[in-house]
Amino acid sequence: MKMIGIGDNGANSLLPQYREWIEQCDVLVGGERHLAFFPHFTGEKLVIKGGLKALVATLQQETRNVVILASGDPLFYGLGSVLAKKLSLELFPHTSSVQLAFSKMQDSWQDAYVTSVHGRPMKGLAQKIDGRKKVAILTDETNSPNAIATYLKAFGMTEYDAFVAENLEGEDERCRYLTLDEMENADFSPLNVVILKQRVPVQRATMGIDDDSFIQRKPEKGLVTKKEIRVLSLHALALQENSVAWDIGTCTGSVAIEMAKQAREGQVYAIEKNELDLENCIQNQHLHRVDLTAVLGKAPARLDEFPDPDAIFIGGTGGNMEQLLEVCVRRLKPNGRIVINLATIENFADALKFLKALHCEVNFIQASISRSKPILNLTRLQPLTPIFILTAQKIIENDGESE
Repeated sequence: MKMIGIGDNGANSLLPQYREWIEQCDVLVGGERHLAFFPHFTGEKLVIKGGLKALVATLQQETRNVVILASGDPLFYGLGSVLAKKLSLELFPHTSSVQLAFSKMQDSWQDAYVTSVHGRPMKGLAQKIDGRKKVAILTDETNSPNAIATYLKAFGMTEYDAFVAENLEGEDERCRYLTLDEMENADFSPLNVVILKQRVPVQRATMGIDDDSFIQRKPEKGLVTKKEIRVLSLHALALQENSVAWDIGTCTGSVAIEMAKQAREGQVYAIEKNELDLENCIQNQHLHRVDLTAVLGKAPARLDEFPDPDAIFIGGTGGNMEQLLEVCVRRLKPNGRIVINLATIENFADALKFLKALHCEVNFIQASISRSKPILNLTRLQPLTPIFILTAQKIIENDGESE
């Protein structure tokens, strides 16, 4: 069984050997657009529509000579990566759409960050591309160049100009340089690739964003996890680039935002019971170029809407600590971590007791931090509220079950 990559100019994009294989096969598989390139094919045509489960089942039983057509490089955001795991395939790639787009742009692409919003949500794109000098994006009709431009402007990512390559190698091929404003309002073919390139360099924020950089509740301030405590807590969470993380009691969103910057290829979910604080959290996301999921509610309510996490930060328990910790430990992935900030001895003692009863491995530090503050021509130290930073790890026995 062979899988052949094909360009938008149809049979003309193929080597003579590939065309011969197609002419000689019994079953030709592909999308309607691909199959239309071969109107004189006399064998059976099988159209790829909807999910791949039925297609895989059919092809696993097929004993005839089969050729599958796929756009560009089938292993580049294509069918190849899925079908190769289920079928015995020989793969013959064509030039990928991204490679073709960069060739039209006459620019290198080994230093580009490549991602796709084709058939998937745009959620999280902001933190994925923040600070990247060159970005290539595969699109679809919903997540179009227009939608991408609107999205980038909402997150203040106006340092980018765009190059849009449409219908590559096809009769209606068109390639254009555009500003974000122009891209937001232009018309495009559904088949396109967007390349973003920084017009001016922009650096990502490092860990430990200043407290005053977050929009906070007024006139009452201080409802933000202080920078020094935030950095210690993030370190304790041990996030990976693709981690799934929760922030419970997110308030201004300071921890969730820094989580998303660390786990930029993962997913971050936050919950906050105060509607005004949640509004601030959403504004702070746009301000700090982070696009995470934040919902209104009092945990553990609504946590069933989130996927199982690798890490959980708890900034506030809302007075139902035991129930909340039971849900968190149960949902936490094997060897995942829970980090809790606690300001009172009583709450610390309760958290320690509950987590040990849930068979977690627990350790903690107390952080007593002071900041320098000028007084006349001198300097004094102004203390922050001492905080217990408690870390619990879900321990898994050798048989794969939690203790």
